[in-house]
Amino acid sequence: MPKKVKPTENGKEEGPVPCKQVKVEAAGMPSTLNFDSPSALFESLISPIKTDTFFKEFWEQKPLLIQRDDPALGIYYRSLFRLADLKSLCSWGLYYGRDINVCRCVNGKKKVLNKDGKVHFLQLRKDFDQKKTTIQFHQPQRFKDELWKIQEKLECYFGSLVGSNVYITPPGAQGLPPHYDDVEVFILQLEGEKHWRLYHPTVPLAREYSVEAEDRIGHPTHEFTLKPGDLLYFPRGTIHQADTPPGLAHSTHVTISTYQNNSWGDFLLDTISGLVFDTAKEHMELRAGIPRQLHLQVETTTVATRLSGFLRMLADRLESTKELVSSDMKKDFVTSRLPPYYGGYGAELSTPGGKLPRLDSIVRLQFKDHIILTVGPDQDQSDQTREEMIYIYHSLKNRRETHMMGNEETESHGLRFPLSHMDALKQIWNSSTISVKDLKLNTDEEKESLVLSLWTECLIQVV
Repeated sequence: MPKKVKPTENGKEEGPVPCKQVKVEAAGMPSTLNFDSPSALFESLISPIKTDTFFKEFWEQKPLLIQRDDPALGIYYRSLFRLADLKSLCSWGLYYGRDINVCRCVNGKKKVLNKDGKVHFLQLRKDFDQKKTTIQFHQPQRFKDELWKIQEKLECYFGSLVGSNVYITPPGAQGLPPHYDDVEVFILQLEGEKHWRLYHPTVPLAREYSVEAEDRIGHPTHEFTLKPGDLLYFPRGTIHQADTPPGLAHSTHVTISTYQNNSWGDFLLDTISGLVFDTAKEHMELRAGIPRQLHLQVETTTVATRLSGFLRMLADRLESTKELVSSDMKKDFVTSRLPPYYGGYGAELSTPGGKLPRLDSIVRLQFKDHIILTVGPDQDQSDQTREEMIYIYHSLKNRRETHMMGNEETESHGLRFPLSHMDALKQIWNSSTISVKDLKLNTDEEKESLVLSLWTECLIQVV
């Protein structure tokens, strides 16, 4: 649904948000992105802007436009996704709604023109040419290796899911009305030219779509045209629209988005339940029953005062605690994210390689960016006094074809260990290499069992 602007309290428009424009000449500009590490990838994505500058001046604050006069980079961007790719992709068995939407902006409203069932390329191309529909392709990283490679590195860099959508719009057409998104957005222009308009006021750090609408959003604060190789970033809540100029070729761009439901509020909701559970073990007042007929009362001032005291107790405990227990966010992230880039559709890392680890082996952690270590209640015990366990989840066996597809089932992969193994696991996590016999466990059998379990899941290798 389109999101419309909420007026300011005084009814006046606020001042424009600066949109920095950077012109980059071809000389000295890399023709492809740098995949040496997640940070190197992001640096090359926003080059020539420095990472420190980006997060200090732009991230969650204002748009950034980078226009690059680099033919080689333009060719690379065009290779990420093209209109011509749709013919072969349709043979994979794509469906309207799930994989592809076709839509038009009609009288300021989004009109979806999907057919039923399976997508046939000839019909898709007919609607594109004759009805001037925009083709929205959901999560192309499921099929395009280079986008998989980019987004996998960005998920490591941000520690958050990274999705994408491709928009292909014919000349003289517009797919979506002015709207805003609840994600941080990076636009890569792949084919043709796209004319963009950004508006103010924004919906600061938007998350929900429940903003009251105005029928008119006023004049854009920024207007510009993107060409292949250009990049545009804008924070969540930025109201925008884009169209393909008439008389030119079609336009293709990909939106790469992240940080959905990844706020301090989300993190607080995720961790507070575990904090309450642990505190209630030690403080009897949290285990005492609430007043009789509380749910039938209208006046709750006394109850609010009591809860304020409990929250202060939790705050005191939080300041002294060493380990925050994440109930869902960590697991959801690692369970839903892309697997490491192995190359080729259907490739996966399912069996360990190299030598079997022994007591005298030197081992090191691998795929560290794809592993999380967390503490939680033993899931095999149902009583309320169940012991805490160490859980290790990883994304090495995740299915690329279900990435960011919403209702698709996902499965968690990993291991669990007793709390007595924490020091040994931290040794492995914090060392470039470590001898198995030096692990802080009581017996040699425990040391060998630990590294064998990690090796079986492809999480360590013998060096």
